[in-house]
Amino acid sequence: MRVINISNDRNRDAQIVFDADVKTRSTRWVLPKGKERTNVKLLKSAVYLEEEELQKKYGELTDVAEALIKEDPEVDMEIIGKILHKTHKLYVDKNNEIAYSINLYQVIYNPDGTEKERHDLNKVPANINIELPLKWTDKMFPKDEAIRKFVFSRKYQLRHINGVTFDFLYNMAKELHEAKSVVLIGAGKKGNEPILLTRGGEPYRGFLEGRIKDDMYSLILHLTDIELKPLGHETE
Repeated sequence: MRVINISNDRNRDAQIVFDADVKTRSTRWVLPKGKERTNVKLLKSAVYLEEEELQKKYGELTDVAEALIKEDPEVDMEIIGKILHKTHKLYVDKNNEIAYSINLYQVIYNPDGTEKERHDLNKVPANINIELPLKWTDKMFPKDEAIRKFVFSRKYQLRHINGVTFDFLYNMAKELHEAKSVVLIGAGKKGNEPILLTRGGEPYRGFLEGRIKDDMYSLILHLTDIELKPLGHETE
């Protein structure tokens, strides 16, 4: 479980923990004879079998085509179709050499294909467990409206770590439960900045949903990066 620093509607904050509540499926996928289905990774090709490498070896595309007819250099029978077990993701440079230091960017393009803006993903730190807590804003949405307005791609359950944080989270859940609403939370002094779970991660808007039953509570953080908007109507 990870730590998150969050405030309530009275600007009182606390460090609590959160985790994803992963539910197991009640159904199983099996093969025709009842054997358990398993997923496998097969090696499709290798760098030295790609078109660019073949061009370096044979020259023009016509020469590569001739080689494909006579020699099948794009296929290595020793490795193609090999079952892969443990794999690691590596970045390579233009010469297919391993890159040990990289910069990741998020590039946004205009409809005509030109670059609109670029963000450095490497240097944007996470903001869920810093001195400035995620802020409870004054923007509430009824639950039935929120599920039609936003696409929630992730959700995490917030959990207390002691009696004090139990009361803290229970009261938040109670207020949202009675209001039958979710509340927008965000980073920054005004709570209007996106939530970043990890360094260089995707920015999200967060919504808290609360439920209570007797002396039990459930406080769920829903994350979204997509807002649904009604289709515009063209007028003549």
